[in-house]
Parts: sequence; structure tokens; C-alpha cells
Amino acid sequence: MIQRIQSIWLLVSALCAAFSYEFPFYSGNKLNPDATQSFEKLDAGSNFILLITTAVLAAGCFYIIFLYKNREQQFWLTLAALGLSVINLFIYFNEVQKYTSGNMALGSVLSIGIPILLLLAVMGIRKDQKLVKSVDRLR
Repeated sequence: MIQRIQSIWLLVSALCAAFSYEFPFYSGNKLNPDATQSFEKLDAGSNFILLITTAVLAAGCFYIIFLYKNREQQFWLTLAALGLSVINLFIYFNEVQKYTSGNMALGSVLSIGIPILLLLAVMGIRKDQKLVKSVDRLR
């Protein structure tokens, strides 16, 4: 399970998704409906859609680690998780537009790192698939 590098990438991406509940993506002043501003932090629990997509992403990345015997399914589910992480980032940046001023926080690094880690996992799975095919040709 953990002997392959893509398992490490998947584990780290699951941890990054889980930590995005604790560390804010963005913090700043948000305009309220009554025309007052309030200081708020945007994290994975701030919005219902972010809550669901981040939870599915974290659980999915953790689940994909245990599919090491079925590389084809692991490959396609990792690609699906990669797509979901891009959608998650799109939702985050869409939510940032609602703030009048503020700064990116540590959670933004974690959230931006998830698609990169998943891309590294896809490359590792692909490398394993090619290695198995080359060994099968030698038999």
C-alpha cells in the first residue's frame, strides 16, 4: 500500500483536504446584506458546497490508496478526484470574489497543492501500468 510513491501522494492530498477544514483559504472583510462589513475566514466549512466537495475529496483520496491491486480503477478514480479538486478550487476562488478586501491564508497553499499532488499520483500510477505491461511482454 504505502510502498508505492503514488500512495504517499494520495495520502498527503487527503491530509491537505482534511486540513483545509482547520486552516482558512482566505480571510478578509465580507459585505453583509445590511451594508456592513464583517471580518470572516473562508475555509472548507464556510459553504455547504465546499463542505461536501472537500469531504468527498478527502475521503476519496484516502479510499483510492487501498485500490493498489486494481491500477486501472485507481487511475480513473484519481483522475476524477483531480477534476473534483479543480472544481473545489473554482468554488473557493468564486467565494473569494464576495470579499471586499483580505489576504490569502495558509489553507490556500494546501488547497492549491491538492491537484498538484493528485497529478503526481496519476503519473505514478501510469508509470506502474507501463512497468507491468513491459514485464508482461517479457514473460
